[in-house]
Amino acid sequence: MMGPRALRSLLCVLGCAWLRTGAASRLKSPALPIQSERDPLPSKGLSGCSFGGQFYSLEDTWHPDLGEPFGIMHCVQCHCEPQKGRRGKVFGKVNCKNIKQDCPEPECDEPILLPGHCCKTCPKGEDDRKQKESLLDTFEYLDKTKEREDDLHKSYNDRSYLNSEDMGPGESRTEFVAVLTGVRDSWLPSSSGVARARFSLTRTSLAFSITYQRMGRPSKLAFLDSDGTTVFEYRVPRGQSDMICGVWKNVAKPLLRQLQSEQMRISLSTSTSRRDEVEGKIIKHRALFAETFSSTLTSEEENSGMGGIAMLTLSDTENNLHFILILQGLIRHRGREPLVVPIRVQLLYRQHTLREVRANITSHDPDFAEVLTDLNSRELFWLSRGQLAIAVATEGQDPQQISGFITGRKSCDTIQSVMSSGDALTPGKTGGVGSAVFNLHDNGTLEYQVQVAGLTSDVVGLTIEQKPRRRNKRSVLYDLTPEYSGATGQAVGSWSRLEARHIHMLLQNELFINVATAHSQDGELRGQIKAVLYSGLEAPRHELPTPLAGYFVSPPVRTGASGHAWVSVDRQCHLHYEIVIAGLSKSDDLTVNAHLHGLAEIGEIDDSSPTRKRLLTGFYGSQAQGVLKDISVELLQHLDQGTAFIQVSTKLNPRGEIRGRVHVPNNCEFGTRGEVEEADVDDTVAKDPEELKKDPHTCFFENQHHAHGSQWTPNYDKCFSCSCQKRTVICDPVICPVLTCTRTIQPEGKCCPVCDERKEPKDMKAPERVGEPPEGCYFEGDQKMHAPGTTWHPFVPPFGYIKCAVCTCRGSTGEVHCEKVTCPVLTCSHPVRRSPSDCCKECPEEEKGPAGLEHSDMMQADGPRHCKFGKNYYQNSDNWHPWVPVVGEMKCINCWCDHGVTKCQRKQCPILTCTNITRREGSCCPECLDSTEEDALMMKIPDKRRSWRH
Repeated sequence: MMGPRALRSLLCVLGCAWLRTGAASRLKSPALPIQSERDPLPSKGLSGCSFGGQFYSLEDTWHPDLGEPFGIMHCVQCHCEPQKGRRGKVFGKVNCKNIKQDCPEPECDEPILLPGHCCKTCPKGEDDRKQKESLLDTFEYLDKTKEREDDLHKSYNDRSYLNSEDMGPGESRTEFVAVLTGVRDSWLPSSSGVARARFSLTRTSLAFSITYQRMGRPSKLAFLDSDGTTVFEYRVPRGQSDMICGVWKNVAKPLLRQLQSEQMRISLSTSTSRRDEVEGKIIKHRALFAETFSSTLTSEEENSGMGGIAMLTLSDTENNLHFILILQGLIRHRGREPLVVPIRVQLLYRQHTLREVRANITSHDPDFAEVLTDLNSRELFWLSRGQLAIAVATEGQDPQQISGFITGRKSCDTIQSVMSSGDALTPGKTGGVGSAVFNLHDNGTLEYQVQVAGLTSDVVGLTIEQKPRRRNKRSVLYDLTPEYSGATGQAVGSWSRLEARHIHMLLQNELFINVATAHSQDGELRGQIKAVLYSGLEAPRHELPTPLAGYFVSPPVRTGASGHAWVSVDRQCHLHYEIVIAGLSKSDDLTVNAHLHGLAEIGEIDDSSPTRKRLLTGFYGSQAQGVLKDISVELLQHLDQGTAFIQVSTKLNPRGEIRGRVHVPNNCEFGTRGEVEEADVDDTVAKDPEELKKDPHTCFFENQHHAHGSQWTPNYDKCFSCSCQKRTVICDPVICPVLTCTRTIQPEGKCCPVCDERKEPKDMKAPERVGEPPEGCYFEGDQKMHAPGTTWHPFVPPFGYIKCAVCTCRGSTGEVHCEKVTCPVLTCSHPVRRSPSDCCKECPEEEKGPAGLEHSDMMQADGPRHCKFGKNYYQNSDNWHPWVPVVGEMKCINCWCDHGVTKCQRKQCPILTCTNITRREGSCCPECLDSTEEDALMMKIPDKRRSWRH
C-alpha cells in the first residue's frame, strides 16, 4: 500500500528517477537528489539550479525537501554554485553538505532538539522564554514597517518594495474588524448567521469588506454609535456573491473618535425583522496587518447566536501556523465574576483531527492565541487548497462547538501590479508599461491577466518572483511566459499550484512580476504585486485597466514611470476613476497631476478647449481616485468613441509623463443627469453562444471553441479526455476499468469495452458510492486530485506517463495505491515493443522462442524482480534503512522490497496535544516536556493575549 507521496518508492524500482531532479539523459546513473547535478533551466535567459521541482538562482542556499517519508533535511544545506562551461556560459551546479558539525555547543547540561531545527538548544532560561514570546508576538508586527535583512548590492534597485518611507501623504490607514452574530433576547430566537467585517480607515473614508454565512444575502447594513443610533446606512445591492463591498465617505470627526475608541457597532439584516439580524462591535486588532489566512466559525445548531473568526499567518521562515481566535456567544455567562471555561481547538481534515490544543479562556476575555509548529507537507498542501478546518469546542456539561474552513484572506481590495522600467532590477527609462490583475480563489488558484506595451524589444520572460537578496540573484516562483502572446501583448491564465507559503507571500505584498526582454534579460519592467484598497469604483476591477505609458505620449517620452487606470461612467453620467502609478522619482511624486482629455480633429489632444480637458483631483502619493461630475457632452462622446485620454504630468514633463487611451461606452448624449431610480437588473442572463469566442478563457481546439471548465473527448483519439483550463487544453489518457464479466463488447465511438448484458445480465458492477461527496486522492506526480475508484498511469516529470505502472484512488481512505504492470511471460527469443510508449514487449508473429530480459530497459516492466534503491540492489522481502549521502543512515525510515517495488515508510508518531514539544537525541518522534514545565508556560499566555487588543 502506498500513500499519496509514496510514489518515490515505486519509481525507485524504475531507477530511483523520482528522487532525481536532473535531466532525463542522466538516467543511467540514478542517485538521491542531494548529490551534485546540472539541471534544465525553467525559462529562457535564466541561470541557476533546478532542484526538487523548484528553481534556485545562482548562490542560493536551501535545506533539501525529499518529500514523504524523508521530509526536510534540516542538517543539510544545498548551494547553487556558479560554474563556467567550455564556451564561457555560466550554469548552476548543486552541492550539498552536512552542517551539523557547525552547530554551537549549548551552554546547558541537557540540551534538546526542537522540531524543524538541526542544532540542539537549551530547554529553559531566558532564551527559551524569549522564543516563546516571539512566537506569540508574530501578529504584532506591521509588515510595512518591520525591518528586513537584505544584503543588497549597492547598485541593486529595490525601490519597488513598499515600505513606510515609500508611502505618500495620506496613504496611512488603520485596520478594524468585527464579528457579527445573532442578537440574543430572551423572547426572540437568535439568528444562525455569522459575518466577518474588515474595515480600513484612510483619512475620512472607511472601506469595508464583509463576508457572511448561514444567512441570506443582507439587504441593509447599519453603523451604530455609542448610543445605538444609526449614523450611516448602506443599502446592499443585489447579487449572488457572498461578499459585501462598500465605502462610508466623509465620516464626521466625532464619529471618527468613537470609531478609534471602539465605541461603534455594525449590524446586518435581511428584512425588517430582528430575527434575521446579526450585530457586532468594531474593534482594532494588530493581527490584521499580518493576517494571510482566515476562517469564519459557525455552529451547526440553529438560532444559536454563536460564532467567531480565526486570523492566521505563517512564520516568515518556519512552517509554523500562528492563529488568534475571536469568539462570540460561545460562553453564556451573565455574572460579574469571570467564568473560566476549558476549550479544545482542533485542526481538521475531512473530520479527522490533525492537531489539538487545550486551554482555558474566560467569559470576560474569550479570545485565544496559539502556534501550531512544524506543519508537514500534507498539512501545508491542504491549507493552500482550503481543505483544512478549525474547530473550537467548550468542555463540560453543556459543550458547544463552532468550526469553519481556512482559506486565503478575503477582501474587496484589488490585487494588482504596475510594472515600470524605473522599478526594474537595473533601473531604466524606456517608456514601457506593464499592468496585471490577480484573483485568488479559496482552492488556492491564482487567476492572472497581464498586459505589456511600449517595450524596446520582444518579451522573452514573464515571471512571478520573490524579492532577490542581491543583484543577479532572482528567485523565480512561476513562469507565465508560455501564456504570453506577442500579438496581443497579454497573458491570461491561472497558477493552480500555489503553496501555502506562496499565498502568504502574495497577501503580504512580498511577490513581484518581472518582464524580461531580448534587450534586458534580467528585466525591463518590474512591479510589486500588492492590493489596492477598495474605493467603491463601479468599474469591474477584476478586468484589465487602461495602461498608461510614456510610449503613448506624443511625441513618446522615455520615462521610468508607468501606470494604469480604472474608469467607469454611472447612470447619472458621472465619471468614476482610479489611477495607480509606479516608477516615479521622489521629486516627481509631489508634483503629479492627471487630466482627462478629448481628441482634437488633427489627431492630438487639445488643451485649449475646456470642454475637451478636465482635471482629475485626488492624487495621494502613487494613487488617485474620485468622481468627476458636470462633464461636457463632447467629452462624454469622446469616452464613448474611445477617443479620450488620461494623461499624467509631472514637473519634469508638464505636457505628459505617461498617457493611455480610455474607452468607456455610455448613453450620455445629453450630458450629466440627475439622480434616477435604480432599475431591477437580472444578473443571471445566459451568455449568447457567440460570446464564447470573445471570452479570454475559452480554449480553441480542433477548430472548436470550448468554455473554461468544460470536458470533452477529442476527435483524434477516443481514449483521451480533454478539459479547458483558462485557455489551456489538458488531455489525459483514459484508463479502462477491469471488467468481471466473461463476455464484453466494444461500443462504437467509445474507448473502453463494456460487459455484454444480453449474455450476462447478472454481471458484477461497481457498487454505487454513498455517503459524503467523494473528494478523491491527491497524487504527487501530476499534482492533481483524482476521483475515488479511478485508475491512471502515473505522470512523473520529466519522464511523462509511466505506462508500466497503474495507480488507483482508494476513496475510503484517500490513499493512492500504485502497482507495477506485470508483463506476460514470452516464449520467443527476440520480443519486440510495438510502440516506444508500450510497457510490455510482444512476440513477433513469425518468431517464437524462450523469453529474454533486457536490463537496459530501465523504464519498462519486463525487467528483474529485485529492487534498486540508490546504487544498491535488494532481493524480494529485504528490509533496510535508507542511506542518504551527506546525512547517512536514516533509522527512522524503513524500506522493503515487495516483488520488485521499493516501499518506504516513516515511523508513525502519535499526535501531541501539548504546546512545548521537543525531540530527544536518537528518538524518531517528538515528545512533550514535563507537564509541570508546560503548565508554567501556559500560565503566561492569557496576559500576553490581553495586550494584543489594546
